[in-house]
Amino acid sequence: MTNKRAFGFQWHLTEKCDQKCKHCYSVAEQKKRLVNDELNLSQCRVLVDKILDFCKKTKCDPGIGISGGDPLLASHFWDVAAYLKEKGIKFSILGNPFHLDKATCDRLLNVGCRSYQMSLDGLEKTHDSVRKTGSFHATINALNLLKSSGIRTAIMNTVTAENFSELIQLIHLATDMEVDLFGFARYCPTGLETVSMIEPSAYKGLLEEVWEKYSSLSDKNTIFSLKDHLFKLLLYEKGLLKPSKKKVVTDGCGCGVRHCAILPDGQIYACRRFISPVGNLIASSMEEIFFGQEMAKYREIESMEGCSDCELLYQCRGCHATSYGAFGSFFKKDPQCWRLL
Repeated sequence: MTNKRAFGFQWHLTEKCDQKCKHCYSVAEQKKRLVNDELNLSQCRVLVDKILDFCKKTKCDPGIGISGGDPLLASHFWDVAAYLKEKGIKFSILGNPFHLDKATCDRLLNVGCRSYQMSLDGLEKTHDSVRKTGSFHATINALNLLKSSGIRTAIMNTVTAENFSELIQLIHLATDMEVDLFGFARYCPTGLETVSMIEPSAYKGLLEEVWEKYSSLSDKNTIFSLKDHLFKLLLYEKGLLKPSKKKVVTDGCGCGVRHCAILPDGQIYACRRFISPVGNLIASSMEEIFFGQEMAKYREIESMEGCSDCELLYQCRGCHATSYGAFGSFFKKDPQCWRLL
């Protein structure tokens, strides 16, 4: 890998999973559509080649995160991993803890897995109620296994109105275990259901509390991800971020700009957090999809309600997947931006 900017591909190899999490957008979508079969190994290799061709032409590095479902349950996971290694591509995994043992972790390291991300959506009782009984302890055990094999660890939290009070305790847990990366993302409604969303003013208060906690723990070995783009607004209001003078996207939401999702059947979504089909990578090239009309509409940032006249338009834009979930439109306002109350 070089120092070129990365283009992110969240590749869902399978929808097979040991958990049916309450907030899972994949589970919600399965109720609305027929799930096509997974691609075969030959098709997966073609897909990898198309990714590499696109990245060569656009002069960017491929940032591949293999997910699911649980990617380890995909029938051809190890063959795909071996092909990525053959092509010189290291990858990350967004997965579950249930199929990890020391031998598997060692094998993952050998085929080029550089990091493994799992979720903790609260302390034991809360997390297990969202996912399944035993999931919390399985995740803690898996963190130790991964670290012993030399794979970087990441913990992600989906923050909701039900679990946000435990976020600070999770941050301490992550630093105590020396997790390499910790971050959180907002709950994204899957059908105009907003009861689990935190009210905007309360969410600002949470970000302020988290920022102070991150700052106090800056000497720890854990890197804290400012994944939520509303951190940009918070830092701007604190005088710690200056608005960009250039009318060029430099940060914030990458939908249509620097990432996409690949579903098990090869379909491309502009963002995995909401239904946003823009093409199929088996039928088309990634270049055709990225520069096509369907993907291009997500780059019409001047059409984003509440963002178009904001001085942070090119650095923030909030999360419009939550706009889609709350209001049925990507271009509606971010429902948790406190500026838009």
